[in-house]
Amino acid sequence: MKIVQDFPNEVIEHPDMGIVMSDGCRLSARVWMPEKAEQEPMPVILEHLPYRKRDGTIVRDQFTHPWFAGHGYVCIRTDMRGNGESEGLMKDEYSQQELDDAVEVIEWAARQPWCNGNVGMMGISWGGFNALQVAAMQPAPLKAIVTVCSTVDRYADDIHYKGGCLLGENFGWAANMLAYSSRPPDPALVGDNKWKDMWLHRLENIEFDLSTWLRHQHRDDYWKHGSVCEDYSKINAAVLSVGGWHDGYRNTISHLVENVEAPVKGIVGPWIHKYPHYAGPQPAIGFLQECKRWWDQYLKGDDNDVEREPAYRAYLMDSVAPHRWLDARPGRWIAERDWPSKNINPLQLHLNDGGELTPMQSTTDAVITSPLDCGASAGEYFPFTFSDELPDEQSHDNSRSTCFTGEPLNESLDIVGAPSIKLTLTSTSANAQIAVRLLDQRPDGTSALITYGVLNLTHAESHANPKPLLRNQAFECHLSLDQIAYRIPVGHQLCIALSTAYWPTIWPSPELATLKLSEGVLAIPVRTTSTVPTGDEVTFEPPEGASHWAPKELRAPRYTRNHSRDPKTEAITTSITCDSGEYEDEHHGLISGSWMTEQWTIQADDPTSAEVTTEWEHTGGREGAMWKTVVTSSMHCDRSTFYIEADLKTSLNGQTFLDRTFKDAIPRDLV
Repeated sequence: MKIVQDFPNEVIEHPDMGIVMSDGCRLSARVWMPEKAEQEPMPVILEHLPYRKRDGTIVRDQFTHPWFAGHGYVCIRTDMRGNGESEGLMKDEYSQQELDDAVEVIEWAARQPWCNGNVGMMGISWGGFNALQVAAMQPAPLKAIVTVCSTVDRYADDIHYKGGCLLGENFGWAANMLAYSSRPPDPALVGDNKWKDMWLHRLENIEFDLSTWLRHQHRDDYWKHGSVCEDYSKINAAVLSVGGWHDGYRNTISHLVENVEAPVKGIVGPWIHKYPHYAGPQPAIGFLQECKRWWDQYLKGDDNDVEREPAYRAYLMDSVAPHRWLDARPGRWIAERDWPSKNINPLQLHLNDGGELTPMQSTTDAVITSPLDCGASAGEYFPFTFSDELPDEQSHDNSRSTCFTGEPLNESLDIVGAPSIKLTLTSTSANAQIAVRLLDQRPDGTSALITYGVLNLTHAESHANPKPLLRNQAFECHLSLDQIAYRIPVGHQLCIALSTAYWPTIWPSPELATLKLSEGVLAIPVRTTSTVPTGDEVTFEPPEGASHWAPKELRAPRYTRNHSRDPKTEAITTSITCDSGEYEDEHHGLISGSWMTEQWTIQADDPTSAEVTTEWEHTGGREGAMWKTVVTSSMHCDRSTFYIEADLKTSLNGQTFLDRTFKDAIPRDLV
């Protein structure tokens, strides 16, 4: 990334600008403001998060927001209530209170003498979600948003119940947020006499959101709230949607470009869960420049050519031997003027006897039943650490699946979009799930994951009103795999792998199931052009950013992921350690650090053996006021109930501050 230090505007930073809500709650904002904004009012860009501006998102904030401010924008980075230095309490994710606060901040900002009345909102992940959700509330000053790595569907395409299957990430994220939200504010900003009272208030009222999420196992009003797919027409701000093929949120870009009536554009690169100006795998792009053009058009009224850009720009990835991490991903940029595109048409293939994947229609009597450790090669749901989190070589999981393989290709195939599959099945159980993986079988013998999808088969007709399966009675299900752009070269083979388990990505059904497949039809979106292009169809400026955060490193970060089998119990365990390191800010002296461990354990023949335990530790403060929070949590099940537990222990200068215990048992309901 090119570091820029010379900007058209001198920037003034306010580390703690107070914004008081209508109920008296003071939110703390870090603000970067062009020096001349008081004399020449400028647009505002808001990022509204629970992740702590002081020591949480400081790395990305430091080289993002000053860059925008240097180009004539007032950047406001608020801590949501109950987080960082903001007063109040946070209840759950994407609450109406959270969204109402964001609207109040937008309307407050628009009234300030340094604002020209126009506001934009941006964010990645949580911030990408609430940017969409706030846009659907239509605050008058909000003219444009940039949403990155987000979703339009909080139930079936988030970290909770993908395809109606309970995701392991549902537990992981709840433990993560309990740990995140247990941290105190910085005394240097809120005062030595106030910070401990604020911390105690948070800890006494903090909730383990997993209890709430497990009490909404179907698509009800709880999940419809904040799911903008319920009514795309509510969004009238201009939307730039961005994502990455190695991220868990790959489908949003296509959905928004296809359905939003306001000005909308989409960009998808080869990236993990990061902003694209510093994301990996390479190539990164000049994301800030792309955003600036968006803001210039819709917040300043500059007539640039952003509206004439292609509707959908995507990185078409080349086939590579699978590795747990790739510094760079070969491929090329493609562009579609309109989306959906007339250049993309379905290639229909059939799942036939003998494990064949062919254009010829036939039937099959294949049996699908998998040991419960199938899925070990999936990688992280949200790769995040620039380390060994990507999908691994797939042969291990293929051996635990029922596979259908095509002939070697005579010409290359460009898959662009969401493959879909229609299956006619019978089940020996009233509960079952299916995972479908589309694979690139390479001439070197390796098997690479292209994309995948999962479906809780009791939800085959409805996520809102699922039904038990009728044993041994045929039924039909349709499943869309995640969006992708992937070139399969000549000589490679397409493969479909079907399994009844995908651990630890999804929690197992309450009973073992054997599925029988009588018919299967795969539709692959294939992009065709009049020629066979080899170069980029669009280009981006190289990435830029403002000067990086430069703290003193006290402990280096590291990441490990291992699989093991207990020779006595035959239990299979996936162990993950992610140490984010510990750092001291050399400007204001705040120390911050964190690490976590997870263990996912299951026996191959017993779905009630599934268990996960995790530990999170956060440390911080300064000499004389060093604090620590430790969260240990676990989840296991039987056929009828989920059992969850979490212990929160906090200390100040080595002495216990406050401890909390959370324990719950939640009935299972076709999950």
